[in-house]
Amino acid sequence: MKNPTGAFLWILVLCTATRMPAQKQGQALIDSLLSVLPAAAEDTGKVELLAMLSFNYYPINPDEGIKYGKQGLKLADELHWQPGIAQLNGHLGINYAVKADYPTAIDHFLSALNGYEELGNKNRSATTLVNIGNIYLLTADYPQALDFYLKALKVQEELGNKKGIALSLSNIGLIYKNQSDMPRALSYFSRALEINEELGLKNNMANNLSSIGIVYDNQENYPKALEYFTKALEIQEELGAKDGIAKSLSYIGSVNFHQEQYEPGLQHLYRSLELAKELGNELVRADNLSLIGAIYLAAAKDTAGNSLGSLGFNGNRRSALLQARKSLDEAIAIQQETSNLKGLAVSYESLSEVAAMLGDYENGYHTQRLFKMVSDSIFNLEKDKKITQAAMQYEFDKKEAATKAEQEKRNAIAREKMNRQKLLLYSFISGFALVLVFMWVFYRQRNRIKSEKKKSDDLLLNILPGKVAEELKTTGSAEAQMFEQVSVLFTDFKGFTRLSARLGPKELVGMINECYSAFDRILEKYGVEKIKTIGDSYMAAGGLPVPNLSHAADTVNAALAIRQFMSDYNKKKSEDGMPFLEIRIGVHTGPVIAGIVGLKKFAYDIWGDTVNLASRMEASCEPGNVNISRSTYELTKDAFSFTYRGKITTKDNEEVDMYFVDKLIS
Repeated sequence: MKNPTGAFLWILVLCTATRMPAQKQGQALIDSLLSVLPAAAEDTGKVELLAMLSFNYYPINPDEGIKYGKQGLKLADELHWQPGIAQLNGHLGINYAVKADYPTAIDHFLSALNGYEELGNKNRSATTLVNIGNIYLLTADYPQALDFYLKALKVQEELGNKKGIALSLSNIGLIYKNQSDMPRALSYFSRALEINEELGLKNNMANNLSSIGIVYDNQENYPKALEYFTKALEIQEELGAKDGIAKSLSYIGSVNFHQEQYEPGLQHLYRSLELAKELGNELVRADNLSLIGAIYLAAAKDTAGNSLGSLGFNGNRRSALLQARKSLDEAIAIQQETSNLKGLAVSYESLSEVAAMLGDYENGYHTQRLFKMVSDSIFNLEKDKKITQAAMQYEFDKKEAATKAEQEKRNAIAREKMNRQKLLLYSFISGFALVLVFMWVFYRQRNRIKSEKKKSDDLLLNILPGKVAEELKTTGSAEAQMFEQVSVLFTDFKGFTRLSARLGPKELVGMINECYSAFDRILEKYGVEKIKTIGDSYMAAGGLPVPNLSHAADTVNAALAIRQFMSDYNKKKSEDGMPFLEIRIGVHTGPVIAGIVGLKKFAYDIWGDTVNLASRMEASCEPGNVNISRSTYELTKDAFSFTYRGKITTKDNEEVDMYFVDKLIS
């Protein structure tokens, strides 16, 4: 396949440190390396030689780059040379990325990352994290991209690497821009620009200026967008950066299009297209073709006909539409080949309009369906939730690291103070006193061990049910169990993603923590077992790990108590003029399998259709209510009053009755 995006590979090159002299890059260096390869000894020197060949081949012939990369990796494995293994995996990742074989590229980058982390090479770890994020960004897997960019940012902050910090901030801004969160995108791009201006990195400044221009363009602030795109173009022309010039011309053409200035728009886009062809930049080329098609479409839609005349069509609307279709077909072919989902969605949308105006309704309908399918694969609620969760996790980790560092500082001071006291004590005390000291140390150590054991037991009981924790301590493992009848409870907050866009991660985590802590106390009161939380979802179950006959009533009582707590909580928030959280609660009763999963950070979890149907009960609930299934209703109908809601169909095409729980019958 062709190079998917010059901009992407430029980032990859920046992020892969090498020792080769810049003046020898290209075919001349490859010829030089090939001439000495046959005489090279089977040692680490040959590994480095093969690594240089693999890296230098990526822009010329990635298949050759892969061939030499595999040879180098095989030799490095035989020599058990970890630095070489990590470096070769990184170079193979770049070559596979050029071929748009992204799954294989990810595999090699992850292997490189593991190697660099084992070697303690934080610089290489950070750049590899960025490369992985770049691939996920290119394939529109925004949650994964954000996760790796945040990890890279954390490492770069530890290193104090301002250039790396600016790069990660730019990439994170790009994620939010692609998810249409423009205020947050603008914040990250501006922070990156400030750092790059401080460092005097003009090329990076131009990239940040372009990104800010894109944000303003999306916000329809076209004068501001044009201002920033023009600043970026001036820097790129000063640097002679043809790739950057092509992009800036394309961006300016896009602004012209939005301002209905079609003639200058086409002039800028065709200039950009010519440069993109020269450079082999397929991403910019496809974007230009898509925009050119959109301009011809807009001219054809101009009922006054002025645009058709200014573009040389002399009122011939069909000619403009045919020209639009030609450009869009070319754009789509490139976007399909390079897996550019976002660009593909835009081109499909324009092409469906062109087909409809040409009277080709069958193709118009087909293209519209393709547009919907691609759009839905990029923008969906689950990915928005995962992005919020990744940002929340980053804030948690950052806070935890700061707390740990402060505690270690206090411990060091305490240890130093204790050492001085011991030294003074040993200098003046008699032999009998020394014996007493040893006795005291022994007694204190015994109590400390006892105290630490209690802390460990308490922590285990906080993670696992008591019965399961005891089994784990006694035997070292815990068997999974089948429970014939358990009542599973799910809660979820309505509008959580929109609220997360209004609040910072710290404020959002504070609200969630306040609610979940209250839920924990309620579950403890009614004897219901908390299972886990997943972002803004909370899961619990009654009737395990020790079966009982009251599990359904216990779980419904807990659900009503949670509903009442949230009602009081939201009332107070509303009176204070603050955002609040509306809750949905679902309960279903049936069989489950329960046990411990994982080897590290293990957790007690449950599985089965009962869990899935309980989740459906929650999803089908209305905010501020408790929605239960027929099976739960049959076990609790004498204790509570209900409102029948109708049926839902399960994935097995079975119909299940639903009921709102009104209140406990006195």
